[in-house]
Amino acid sequence: MHIALREVNDSDLPVFFRQMNDPEALRMAAFTPEDPADWDAFETHWTKIRASVDVVRTILGDGDVIGSAAVYGEPGEREVTYWVDRAYWGRGVATAALRVLLAEVPDRPLYARAAADNTGSLRVLEKCGFKESAHARGFAPARGEEIDEVVLHLAG
Repeated sequence: MHIALREVNDSDLPVFFRQMNDPEALRMAAFTPEDPADWDAFETHWTKIRASVDVVRTILGDGDVIGSAAVYGEPGEREVTYWVDRAYWGRGVATAALRVLLAEVPDRPLYARAAADNTGSLRVLEKCGFKESAHARGFAPARGEEIDEVVLHLAG
C-alpha cells in the first residue's frame, strides 16, 4: 500500500469523524474528546486546528483517506499525534505515515503520549525512533477513568 500525506480537505472531516467514533479505536486511544459523537465540537476543533500553525495532514492509503497525523504545540514541547482507521491497523500504515510526517517536520525534540496498554501505538513510535522518557497518569475520557500513559521523545 502506498502511504502519502496531504493537506486536510473539508471532505476529509466526515471520514475522520466516523473513524473517531469507532468504539474499539476510542478505547485504545483512550485520550479522546469528552463526547466524540458531538459533531459541532468536532467541527469547531478541526476548524481551530486547521487555522493554527501546526502541521496537520490527511493520511492517504492508495489514494483513500485512512487517517490523520499532526505535529502541534510550542517549540521545544511539540507533540505528534495520529489516528488510523481500525481497518488498517497492523499493516504498517501508522508507522509509514509517521515516518513521512517526521521527514516533513524537522523540529526536534518531539514528544508523544500513548496509553500504557496501547502496545500498537507504542510500537509505532519506537519504530520511528521515539524513546520512552516518562510515565504519567491522566483521565482518559474514552475509558471514563484515570489510566497510565507513557511519554516518549524523539531527540534531534
